[in-house]
Amino acid sequence: MDLFSILRTAIRALTRNKMRSVLTMLGIIIGVGAVIALVGIGQGADQTMQKQIANLGSNMLFVSSGSMNLGGLRLGWGATKTLVRDDVTAMVKECHAVEAAAPGTQTTAQVVYGNDNWGTRITGTTPEYFDVRTWPFQNGASFTQDDVITAANVAVIGDTVRKNLFASTDPIGKTIRIGNLPFMVVGVLVAKGQSPAMSEDQDDTVIVPITTLQKKITGQTWLRFVMVSAKSRAASYAAQQQIEALLRDRHRIREGQPNDFTVRNLADFAEAASETSSVMTLLLGSIAGISLLVGGVMIMNIMLVSVTERTREIGIRLAIGATESDVQLQFLAEAVVLSLIGGTIGIILGIGASFVISTTVGWPILVSPTAIIVAVAVATAVGVFFGFYPAQKAAGMDPIDALRYE
Repeated sequence: MDLFSILRTAIRALTRNKMRSVLTMLGIIIGVGAVIALVGIGQGADQTMQKQIANLGSNMLFVSSGSMNLGGLRLGWGATKTLVRDDVTAMVKECHAVEAAAPGTQTTAQVVYGNDNWGTRITGTTPEYFDVRTWPFQNGASFTQDDVITAANVAVIGDTVRKNLFASTDPIGKTIRIGNLPFMVVGVLVAKGQSPAMSEDQDDTVIVPITTLQKKITGQTWLRFVMVSAKSRAASYAAQQQIEALLRDRHRIREGQPNDFTVRNLADFAEAASETSSVMTLLLGSIAGISLLVGGVMIMNIMLVSVTERTREIGIRLAIGATESDVQLQFLAEAVVLSLIGGTIGIILGIGASFVISTTVGWPILVSPTAIIVAVAVATAVGVFFGFYPAQKAAGMDPIDALRYE
């Protein structure tokens, strides 16, 4: 008996009891649809998190001034004053895995424009900062190296500051006041949103030349942080080791003594986020997989009922020359057809549910071809696994006993 004939006979047998066949497929439909939708949610969350981390910068490391012990008090981040601009120059020259580095310091201040004012972070840095952060401009441009040398009163603002001070007005060329100092706005940055690693609004900032901030606002000569871009993501770990070795040598830190600085690698954040998302995706997929198991049990139960109902039919087939393998293939084909039809409907419903969730709730969804292929494979495997016992039972019947069955 060829495959086409087996499938045709299986479909004809299933259509005799349409309602029972539909109810049997329901478990597979729900299971496959749930797997696709829930795995899509997990993968979408991972992709979104990776994008947010990538928004922080390209292969970025964050070097900050560290803690110190003062009279028994362990002061927190930013307490030391040993991180200076010469350290940044040395990083670029001596650390071969480092692509670029931008020194930085920060304070907070009230920024005023006309009758509006807004409290925000004031960041002092160099033009390399925007390249390290891979932060493009929606309007205007960066301040220049000459502005850093001359400590010019120029500023680049984030999108949150633009919205709160300028609304629909073009900020470029306008003068804002930071404390008592006037600054001309030369650029507006593209919105980056919330930082997943630092839990702050990245767009709520005003960025000025580092020399301007140090000389005219804070009076500091040291740095609070350095933004470093490694040559590649893989090279970021080598860059981290090179920077730590360089700074320990430059700051004359003896072996066994703690660092007076901190180096954080954003690749670690990305890997941790990916691992968390993978666990969540696996958990969601496992929960949905229970529906597939239930669907498989339903198929086995219905196929056993079908074998009992069609005992005389099986006896006639065996009596007129059908082999045990023919009968076994017949009932196995019916189970697989039920699973495949249910799986196909489940895939359609799962994709549809994913788009509905994404549209109505706003959750990120990523329906991957891999998830669809796995769903089809699982549906087929469920049909074969749970259809095997009823098919074997049908094939093992004695033809004479089957013909006598009432």
